[in-house]
Amino acid sequence: MIKVCVKNFMMKIRLARNDYMKKIYYYANQIYQFSYALPIYEELGGIFIVKDIKRFIQFKQYLMNRGKFQENTFLKTPKVLIKSQKRLHNLTGIILYLSNSIIPEHDYPRAITIFHEHGTSDKKYGGAKTNNIADLKLKKYDHIFLSGPKNLKRLEEIGLNFSPEKLVKIGALKFDKYLNNQFSREDEIKRLQIKDTTRKNILYAPTWRFGNGTLRKYGLKFAREITKKYNLIIRPHFHDNKFCQQLRSQAKSEKIDHLYFSNAANIIKHDAFNDFILADLMISDISSVIYEFLITAKPMIIIKNDFADVHEMPKNLDIRQNVEFFEGKQNIVKMIEHNLENSKYNETYKKMVKECFYTDGSSVQRAVEFIKKIRK
Repeated sequence: MIKVCVKNFMMKIRLARNDYMKKIYYYANQIYQFSYALPIYEELGGIFIVKDIKRFIQFKQYLMNRGKFQENTFLKTPKVLIKSQKRLHNLTGIILYLSNSIIPEHDYPRAITIFHEHGTSDKKYGGAKTNNIADLKLKKYDHIFLSGPKNLKRLEEIGLNFSPEKLVKIGALKFDKYLNNQFSREDEIKRLQIKDTTRKNILYAPTWRFGNGTLRKYGLKFAREITKKYNLIIRPHFHDNKFCQQLRSQAKSEKIDHLYFSNAANIIKHDAFNDFILADLMISDISSVIYEFLITAKPMIIIKNDFADVHEMPKNLDIRQNVEFFEGKQNIVKMIEHNLENSKYNETYKKMVKECFYTDGSSVQRAVEFIKKIRK
């Protein structure tokens, strides 16, 4: 009788352990970073983790009615917990980090940790002042999901050479939906309520302070000048949303028309790829969207800035060697006209996107299969 009880007790422990291991957690510092987790969540489910009440409210606001697995949650969002990054080491299951936020000093005895970077840019991991910390964090993960050869080259460029078991070739998770034609241009026109659809659409998507973002310098100037001939869609970095409200008010007071704003925090309706579908040309600076935009093969203009903490890349992985620069004094409207008419980098971008990313439309499937495998 005692042996039977012990056997049943041990079986319950094993079942409980297996149940814990089925849990998948997605952690990000900011809501917009979760856009890279959504394709995996839509296949496997899981629990999102935010670090404070502010982000919890944002999560509920922007993911209302997006729970796909009949989660019994307030506003029918995916399951979400509030937990600081310092407490994640107590979790049991799989933790997918969308920001480089693991604590190097902690052990994660009951979790498998994975890092997937939210975008592949030329900015160094963590910046010059924190490179040593960034290195320690990157070494701590059990696995790193690679978006492509450029992602791998960035790691190598800062002296990190990991084993093949640690590096998992997944691809750009958000490319699949675009490659599989799951966006509708007509729906996006309705989303932004674009009035004049005969005009070309120019997307301005700058980065923020980390990268010497250009929105505060050129936002109003572009709104005044570009809208005289084109529709202008301004997509600020998530951290510049407050300034964008001020910019919107200034534009309204000057009665600037044909100006539209996209909200990076709204990861369902205003993802970057929603804007890519509309854009005929994009203006940016050092943001990671310049590499994601390669998938469209549409023309780009890069604003030159003095941000120096960047990776040195070969030409086939460096958009800065394959684009025209706006340096502040040129006529931006004429530059746009020239790039729309000539599109001399079209073929270059088609090659570059394949050399920077794994782009076969099956990135999500690879990520899902890998997670299924390690869940066993």
